[in-house]
This record gives sequence, C-alpha cells and structure tokens, in this order.
Amino acid sequence: MRVLGIDPGSVYCGYGLIRHSEPSHAPRRGRNGGQPVYLSSGRIVLPARKPLHARLNELYASLVEVIEEHQPDEIVIEKIFFAKGIKAALSLGHTRGVVLLAASLAGLPIHEYSPLEVKKAVVGYGRADKGQVESMVREILRIGHSLSPDSADALALALCHAHSTQFAAR
Repeated sequence: MRVLGIDPGSVYCGYGLIRHSEPSHAPRRGRNGGQPVYLSSGRIVLPARKPLHARLNELYASLVEVIEEHQPDEIVIEKIFFAKGIKAALSLGHTRGVVLLAASLAGLPIHEYSPLEVKKAVVGYGRADKGQVESMVREILRIGHSLSPDSADALALALCHAHSTQFAAR
C-alpha cells in the first residue's frame, strides 16, 4: 500500500509518501521486515501575498499533480484541531477542504487522525514537539537528510495510518 500523508497549510503544505505492507500480507521476513519504507516527500509553497482563493486554486492544482505522480492507494490528513485564532482556523478549514476534494475526486480513501494520535503513534508521547516528531520519522524511515516541518508532519501522518492499520489487523 502506498500511503500519502498531507499536512495542509495555506502557505506551506507538506506531503509524504510511504509504502507499507497490508496487514493481512505483512511479511515476517524480507528486505524491510514489514516496516514502512520512505518513498518521497516535499512541500508545496504557496505565495503568501496572493489572496486565499488564488492560493487554494494553486494548492488544488499542485495536489492533483502530486497524486497523479505518486499514485497513492490512500490519503491521510490531519483532523481539525484548535488553531491559535479564528482566522487561522478558517484558513486551515479551507485548505483541508481543498485536500479532501482533491483526494475525493481522485477516488482515494481518506483517513484522518488528530495531532495527538499522530504524535502518540510516531513518538509514543502525545505532547511531543515538532523536533521530536521529525527525529522519529527520520529514524523509523531511515531518512538521512533533513525534512521540512511540513514534510515530517505529513510522513508522520502516513506512519500513524500504517501503524493503526497493522494494529487493527492484530
């Protein structure tokens, strides 16, 4: 299964793609021993000075390209959480809507996890900071290069889903 995690944002939108074995087909032995494998990650950067509707249009077009290029089997997105302010919450809601639309129109299953669930699955502690999340993502996926915070969060979402599906199958 190819899982694409997306960390939505109205200026920076991170994405991360991993491959993991389906729970019923998880190999006990093999090259990766059933562990998730890093495939790709990146960051969609939107011009902050453009009006929100123009950024959302660019975000949608970029997400369609990412989905077409990487051909994921599933999409994972962060559930809405309480933002620092009303404006930030509304902006996040708009970007989440664009992500959900792009995934839905591609016919892909969509899964959502809260930040607490993601941090707990990846770090083991629901109040972990961004540095701890990135460090664990790089360790789990054996990534030798640094990641943008948005890409690390997107990969953490994908890992959370991989762990959740494996746990549910047991």
